[in-house]
Amino acid sequence: MSVDALRGFDMFWIIGADSLVYALNDMSRTQPTKFLANQLDHADWAGFHFYDLIFPLFVFIVGVSLVFSLGKTIANAGRAEALKRVVIRSVLLFALGIFYSGGFSHPWPDIRLMGVLNRIALAYFFAGLLFCFCRLRTLIAICAGLLAGYWALMTFIPFPDVRPTPQTQIIEKESGFTKISQLNMASTNLLRGTFLKGVNLSNYIDQKYLPGRKYDGTWDPEGILSTLPAIGTCLLGVFAGFLLKNQKVKDHRKVIYLLSFGIASVALGWLCGIQFPVIKKIWTSSYVLVAGGYSAILLGVFYQIVDVWKWRKWCRPFVWIGMNSITIYLTGDILNGFDGLAERFAGGDIKTFFDMSVTEGFGELMISIVGLLLAFWLAHFLYKRKIFLRL
Repeated sequence: MSVDALRGFDMFWIIGADSLVYALNDMSRTQPTKFLANQLDHADWAGFHFYDLIFPLFVFIVGVSLVFSLGKTIANAGRAEALKRVVIRSVLLFALGIFYSGGFSHPWPDIRLMGVLNRIALAYFFAGLLFCFCRLRTLIAICAGLLAGYWALMTFIPFPDVRPTPQTQIIEKESGFTKISQLNMASTNLLRGTFLKGVNLSNYIDQKYLPGRKYDGTWDPEGILSTLPAIGTCLLGVFAGFLLKNQKVKDHRKVIYLLSFGIASVALGWLCGIQFPVIKKIWTSSYVLVAGGYSAILLGVFYQIVDVWKWRKWCRPFVWIGMNSITIYLTGDILNGFDGLAERFAGGDIKTFFDMSVTEGFGELMISIVGLLLAFWLAHFLYKRKIFLRL
């Protein structure tokens, strides 16, 4: 249950808890609320905020879960069936990722091929294949190789500096609208070992080779090359899954190992960040270690509270969400966020009434609360009726 609860806790911040904190900050403007609001926004580039943990924590949990799900499939139906499951789930999840990003509502090339669900699909696919064929020691070596190899590629491989010059900033006509060209793809000036926004090997590969729409204009935070360390994040979850599944290790030992690894990983990540900065948008190896360490710490805390101490009533709403996480995630997107639906119940004059009768910003707080309640209601509705939409 701790894994489902942690997954639901992770989704809780995506479906509306962040807007609740923003509303509290807009209403009070105190130092604590400003700090919390800042933590619930991504670091602009280098650095790490709490919100930078949400995505890798989910990828980490995918790794934990596949140890149990694929392990059971291999034991009951064989490796071939497990491989079939990995392929089918990955393809479906990748397709849902394209749908989440707008699907085919826009003409090509304004279709995004890489995104959050797409990265989860690719990380699950490769981690799942490796789990089916490799032993634990081999997986550890592969994970280390991915992180070290990504650092080496980003540090030593030269790439053209495609930043625009005055001569390349020309007006172009494309798809019926005017835009300013932002890249000088003919550049022969080579760079290496730079990790600036838009000026690094990972972003260059997206600029040159990633088709379709990029989230950040000319590159994508879920791009091609940065998928390699994301597989490492999933493998860190696989290692945690092996630990939880090992019946020879006592529960209190499992918690100690998770917390110890988490602390050591965070420390090592920040140490490595001196040379290879902690940057979410290119998923640096140091970022993998920092986020993976915090993920292990959270898993250890949840495992101790939920599965060892059996304190479970407080986390049941998180379990409802965690057992239908993809469904809740997609539903929120289709509804333009649960806050958008909540405005139909508490927006307009009702919001104005709260702002005037209580204090400015209270109406937005009520919309955030109603949005979260609607999300919890949907998750509970599906849970009570045993409707679990899985891939």
